[in-house]
Amino acid sequence: MTIREVLKMGDPRLLEVAAPVARVGTAALRELLTDMQDTMRHLRGAGLAAPQIGVGLRVVIFGVDQNPRYPDAESVPFTILINPVLTPVGKAQEDGWEGCLSVPGMRGLVPRYRELRYQGIAADGKPIDRTVRGFHARVVQHEVDHLDGILYPRRIRDLTRFGFSDVLFPDQDLGDD
Repeated sequence: MTIREVLKMGDPRLLEVAAPVARVGTAALRELLTDMQDTMRHLRGAGLAAPQIGVGLRVVIFGVDQNPRYPDAESVPFTILINPVLTPVGKAQEDGWEGCLSVPGMRGLVPRYRELRYQGIAADGKPIDRTVRGFHARVVQHEVDHLDGILYPRRIRDLTRFGFSDVLFPDQDLGDD
């Protein structure tokens, strides 16, 4: 089990656009995916993008079951998504509170597309093509933003809705470190 250090906001590597993965099934990619899973689970995250651990490749993982960081969220199946492409379904957006392992201890109200289609490649090389909505759509958009060098605070429209989790939600233990 290898827990990797998660880069924090301010690290210039988080602002870079990640490169596409040229080949799946390699030992290096398998090791990266294992490290990402170990790191995400250890930190109780909803997802993790390779750039967050300093690897500039278009790889994200995500999945939520019972997560104290997102107590009201519906389940999202664990997914490994390589070279993702997102296509909004309609123009409807909704605001939702987000946190990030690269912005520890903080939350912000972020607009995201309510429904979207995502496509990409699974770890076994098979294609993924899903249309999702709600929290699932939000998580995918958040993680894929990391591949384009975007952290969620850049998406916040009203900075009065951005702050420390323990101040915004004093009666909840969201597990944000």
